[in-house]
Amino acid sequence: MTSTFGLGIDLTALGSPLMNAIFEGGVFSQGAKPLPEPDAWMRDLGALPVMRQPGEHWQYHLSHDVLGVLVARVTGRPFETFLRERVLEPLGMKDTGFHVPADKIDRLPPSYAPHPQTGEFTVWDEAVGGQYSAPPAFQAGGGGLVSTADDYHAYFRMLLNRGMHGTERILSRPAVELMTTNRLTPEQEAHRSALARNAVHISFGQGQQGGWGLGMAVRTYRGDYAPVGQFGWDGGTGTSAYADPENRLTGILLTQVGLSVPDPARLVHDFWTTLYQAIDD
Repeated sequence: MTSTFGLGIDLTALGSPLMNAIFEGGVFSQGAKPLPEPDAWMRDLGALPVMRQPGEHWQYHLSHDVLGVLVARVTGRPFETFLRERVLEPLGMKDTGFHVPADKIDRLPPSYAPHPQTGEFTVWDEAVGGQYSAPPAFQAGGGGLVSTADDYHAYFRMLLNRGMHGTERILSRPAVELMTTNRLTPEQEAHRSALARNAVHISFGQGQQGGWGLGMAVRTYRGDYAPVGQFGWDGGTGTSAYADPENRLTGILLTQVGLSVPDPARLVHDFWTTLYQAIDD
């Protein structure tokens, strides 16, 4: 749950044999290649060596895909069914799921990425016929859900309210405190910060919150407007969502241009600067 099990996405090791195996072998759940059903995916993952000793370093993404499989195995039902019963339906998140139904697909924009030779932005994933247009064989806990600003806002407001949604309790207060408190050791935290500094597209600030809770970043130092304790994450396909307990606010930015070039990350940074500059008390 702290992304320290020894294998993950390392932005500073792109092009290495192991990173190539993760991307080309169909293990990375946000890639263009459809993934197999969970048991086959676990076998593919298990064929890879670990990058680090478990507990040594924080690494991105893959641990949450594993968690989705474990939740399904422990509960005895599909991961999406569990999420819908325990989180999505109680929060009224009616537009969140692992695919977009045909009668809502017109609300899903295509995703764009730069052409590797020309740099021109082209469609990476169409809405109609794309990876989110049909139920996937693998329900990815690391980033497989499609959502809306309203749904995501309901989720973050629940966390700000320490597990409450109106009069209904979704999570216990101690569970929310665990999720939104830094769980990394100083050594793990130093490595996570180094990864952000050494990844050129996010080296100017995004991704350098310092800490990590359970499934999200937790800011441990104040390097810009955002205070210590802010929690959330920036998605590689162009999204950013955080909650700020001190100022009792949430911010959500949804774009369809990923962090494969510097400008989208700068846009995310400018969004948060503008949001905090608007506070007038």
